[in-house]
Amino acid sequence: MFSGSIVAIVTPFKNGKIDEATYKKLIEFQIKNGTSGIVPCGTTGESPTLSHEEHKRVIELCVETVKGRVPVIAGTGSNATAEAIELTKHAAKAGATGALIVSPYYNKPTQEGLYRHFKAIAKEVNIPIILYNIAGRTGVNIEPVTMARLAADCKNIVGVKEASGSLEQMQVIKNLCPKDFLMISGDDALTLPLLSIGGVGVISVAANIVPKDIARVIELFNKGQLKEAQSLHLKLLPLIKALFLETNPIPVKEAMGMLGLCSPDLRLPLCPMSEANHAKLRDALKVYGLLNNSKSEKTALV
Repeated sequence: MFSGSIVAIVTPFKNGKIDEATYKKLIEFQIKNGTSGIVPCGTTGESPTLSHEEHKRVIELCVETVKGRVPVIAGTGSNATAEAIELTKHAAKAGATGALIVSPYYNKPTQEGLYRHFKAIAKEVNIPIILYNIAGRTGVNIEPVTMARLAADCKNIVGVKEASGSLEQMQVIKNLCPKDFLMISGDDALTLPLLSIGGVGVISVAANIVPKDIARVIELFNKGQLKEAQSLHLKLLPLIKALFLETNPIPVKEAMGMLGLCSPDLRLPLCPMSEANHAKLRDALKVYGLLNNSKSEKTALV
């Protein structure tokens, strides 16, 4: 259903508005380079700063551009259950293949509250739902027992984007949830380790700039070419680290600006990188070989 390298795609801006032409080109760039799914309106897509109208438009535009070639897993989470239901219903109506729903943030529900929140959303739509567990941003962890309960009670809750950073927790989830419950990495640096314990892929930030290589790591692993997968994974790690020098998606948008993929424009409260971190990011791109190939990167978007 959902596997491989799935990009958490940025939302490009121009003069304060969504740059629809560039967004379409970015989607084509991803599909051309082996990405197996697109997540619009995720964290990397700056969903917290999009109006409801913009949020819906970005999802519609993604579905229209993809034309069924790869799954579109729309980010539709909210800390208000009614709002999450509204956004998820819209995504389903727009033709999204599935929904990625982050756990409620700021209001810090109990485990029972989390269960009721996700169950209420799942009841209102027929499309598959991927839970998004990232306590570092939301302030609350979806405990493995709660996840297993949701997987058992809601047929369309089919997996989780796990960004807890805990491989131990991920293994507990694998043990408690049904065998077909999808474990997807929410951290580029943990993709290969997660694959080794039964993960099926990654929802990736780094794929915005190196889609072919992120997809290749998973392909190599699935073919049993473990040494080659490990070698490419280790090559990627310094670049991945540089993409998280500051809050995502600040660095990846800066990198995309350097590579000519899109404008690095952000919406407040996100702001451009410090000069020191900008220099570190540029160095990482040079070491990886990306800046030397910036012309070819631009050509890939045409």
